Amino acid sequence: MKDLDLLATFLEIYRCGSLTGAAKVLGLSQPAVSGQLMRLEEQVGGALFVRSRSGARPTPQAHELARRVGPHLDGLRHVLRRDDAETAPRGTVRLGTASDFAAARLLSALAPLTRHGLELMFTLDQAEPLLSLLSEDRLDLVVSSIRPPLTIRGLAATPYVDEEFVLVGTSTAARSIDPGRLDEDPVSALAHLPLVAYAKELPIIRRYWRSEFGRRPPNQVAVVVPDLRAVLTAVTADAGISVLPRYLAEPALHNGSLEQLHRSPVPPLNTLYLVTRSGPLAPPVHYLRTRLIDHATTWGSL
Repeated sequence: MKDLDLLATFLEIYRCGSLTGAAKVLGLSQPAVSGQLMRLEEQVGGALFVRSRSGARPTPQAHELARRVGPHLDGLRHVLRRDDAETAPRGTVRLGTASDFAAARLLSALAPLTRHGLELMFTLDQAEPLLSLLSEDRLDLVVSSIRPPLTIRGLAATPYVDEEFVLVGTSTAARSIDPGRLDEDPVSALAHLPLVAYAKELPIIRRYWRSEFGRRPPNQVAVVVPDLRAVLTAVTADAGISVLPRYLAEPALHNGSLEQLHRSPVPPLNTLYLVTRSGPLAPPVHYLRTRLIDHATTWGSL
């Protein structure tokens, strides 16, 4: 149990971005939190944070440890915690996320909290502008598809949930692909098919092509629409092919209106992050973040 206490303290420092903030959340003194962190660093054999006046910046080892232990500790808390929605702090929380993720996952997860005095105000956009708004204190929490860049200071990111991506198209598109060429030279085999993209920079598609095929896509772009649900609609209408999170594409794959055009031995994943400003969080923000983490333990990979 002592090791679990050390890991719980580490995770709170990681999420708060400072020892002071973690101490307040945990109800401990700062020296006690510092002592627990030192004991854990002795066990793992290296520094987990770089401390400065602005807080505690996680090292790469800390990011990996948070990724590995966070979901398990949160799962234990979820089992032990009673349903305390009626004791939720009242107030307003300003959230930022992508429109499709809000519609598909967040709104249903958070709706019960609004019955007890918690007000949610959403800003829907891509990750980079949302993180900028967060750093300017115009948002309280962002569900981000990227880890905050080092150029934006004062933010604390917690690994949240993994998205699995799939390359999809209609059966017409699938029949136009030569299976042999797809195995030998997938970029060439797919090059004749137009793309339906989330943004003109092709962020999701480009990442898939690079991770799976080692190259950028040479394909013509047919449609650019900044909502993955709209991307799904365009692909289903045979406007082109695209890369989508499995949680969005699964119904269309199940009913046969779309097919998965490429399969990898290791499914390509992207980690979503819960991002707040460093330091102690206002009670409604801390409560909301905790509830989001609890809820995600039931999802697995999306």
